[in-house]
Amino acid sequence: MANRNGLKWQIPFLLLLIVGTVLILRKQAPYQTDQGLVFGTMYKITYQSKENLKTEIEAELQKVDRSLSPFNKQSVITHINDNTDMQADSLFAYVFRLAKQISEETHGAFDITVAPLVNAWGFGFKNADNVDSLTIDSLRQFVGFEKIRLEDGKVIKSDPRTMLDCSAIAKGFGVDCVARLLDRKGVRNYMIDIGGELVMKGENSKMQPWRIGINKPIDDSLAVNQELQTILQISDAGLATSGNYRNFYYKDGKKYAHTIDPRTGYPIQHNILSATVVAQDCATADAYATSFMVLGLDSAKAICDAHPELDAYFIYTKEDGKTDVYYTEGMKRYIVR
Repeated sequence: MANRNGLKWQIPFLLLLIVGTVLILRKQAPYQTDQGLVFGTMYKITYQSKENLKTEIEAELQKVDRSLSPFNKQSVITHINDNTDMQADSLFAYVFRLAKQISEETHGAFDITVAPLVNAWGFGFKNADNVDSLTIDSLRQFVGFEKIRLEDGKVIKSDPRTMLDCSAIAKGFGVDCVARLLDRKGVRNYMIDIGGELVMKGENSKMQPWRIGINKPIDDSLAVNQELQTILQISDAGLATSGNYRNFYYKDGKKYAHTIDPRTGYPIQHNILSATVVAQDCATADAYATSFMVLGLDSAKAICDAHPELDAYFIYTKEDGKTDVYYTEGMKRYIVR
């Protein structure tokens, strides 16, 4: 009898708790999704906010475009490449310093002065040339971070033919800029995706960490294949993936990958098919993902060992031609499938 009386008191309390929870959830801001085109690719941003922030988000992205896009004829980087008297803005200066730091830490595997070589091989912002060893040797004379410096807001070149291409870090930096905007707006839950470079914070609409798929690296220049290699569950981090299975071309029966080794001048021929990097911010993840493609698996592992703040997931080809994966110890906590 006592148990029944106790249950009578519990039922109204439970009902009150359920109603209160429903009311609280109804008062929470909805999740919104904005998408569009930027930097020659798609962006998709999902965030929890009472107000739609698309106008402010796109304004932030346009700031990055006006600073770092070599396709924008009026951008800061275009003026620097054209050797006009252009003062670098704060966005360019930040990316320049970060790129220089990562270039030093990767022994030149990451280098934003690679632009003339990228253009020569047909993957840049100018038309491709007929490439031979003499062309590459000539271009390498003015490629290298040691040939430029940032001084009082000006990029000083030792050779006026040196050109910059920040495409391996600019998308990640754009993601970070939007993340900082959302942070300033008090948004606590969001995922920002610009062409596969991401920052995730807080929880998704199901009140769980964000889920991210890593594609199987199948030759797919049209990005039709979406078969997943693995799924990560991750929040409060930046993530970027670099791979040669979508941006490539064939010439005279030979495949040319879009990642160029700044140290040799030639497209890479390593066994890494894709490198996914998790870092504190997306610009750092973006730059290291490209660096690891250039370095190859063994050297990439060594960099990860030296930088415990980085986690990485590599898909690579073994000597027998089969694919395999390697990931850092810290990456295990994100893998759910």
